[in-house]
Amino acid sequence: MYKGYRVTVVIPALNEANNIAMVVQNLMANTHAGAALIDEIIVCDNGSTDATAEVAHIAGATVVHEAHKGYGAACLKAISTIEDTDFVLFLNGDGAEDSCESEALLLPLVQGYDMVIGSRELGTRQPGALSPQQRFGNKLASFIIRHLWHQQCTDLGPFRAIRYQCLQQLNMQDKDFGWTVEMQIKAYRRGFWVKEIPVAALTTQGPSNISGTLKGTCLAGWKILSILVLSRPLKGRDSDKTLHIDDKP
Repeated sequence: MYKGYRVTVVIPALNEANNIAMVVQNLMANTHAGAALIDEIIVCDNGSTDATAEVAHIAGATVVHEAHKGYGAACLKAISTIEDTDFVLFLNGDGAEDSCESEALLLPLVQGYDMVIGSRELGTRQPGALSPQQRFGNKLASFIIRHLWHQQCTDLGPFRAIRYQCLQQLNMQDKDFGWTVEMQIKAYRRGFWVKEIPVAALTTQGPSNISGTLKGTCLAGWKILSILVLSRPLKGRDSDKTLHIDDKP
């Protein structure tokens, strides 16, 4: 529990047996005022063919399963199992995020923000942590968001935190590559108080299941751009919900 708020972590994972134990254990090691920062860690095994589920369970996580392949599908399944929480923290199971930065993402929620996005563009990046196609895609999507929604967006990073009640209001639907951008666009349209903070991008063991392949990169890029175009503000719509990302509650 963090400052009186219950915190749940959601980790979608596909074939991360080599990394998931480290991710879970590092999260559990986070403390605040001598007490554990995280109350529950939910790992959704997204049809892994290795021992991801077993390793995550042994490490101390609650493990759920989603056979339908897709980042969003795994997140939706994990969220559906949450019974009681205040904040939901998302990160990947490959060790690409520094879990020591978890409190930095949660603190703005305590201060009154609704959602906090960890920006790898604003933070430090280890060599090779982000592929050229990842950086290009993030820059392009962020440019479109700044242009259409007038938000100071720099990244669609997976390391993010949101109030559970706000997450429920978003009625998330995307089951694959558009999950993060759907969350951001819906938050902007609803007028949520959003903050972006710098986070580190770490080098992972092995290639990404999305950015590590040309096919995955093309599919992710196409899905993200499609959501951005189809969700663009229209004249007379969303005009009262423009909110700059650095405005304080």
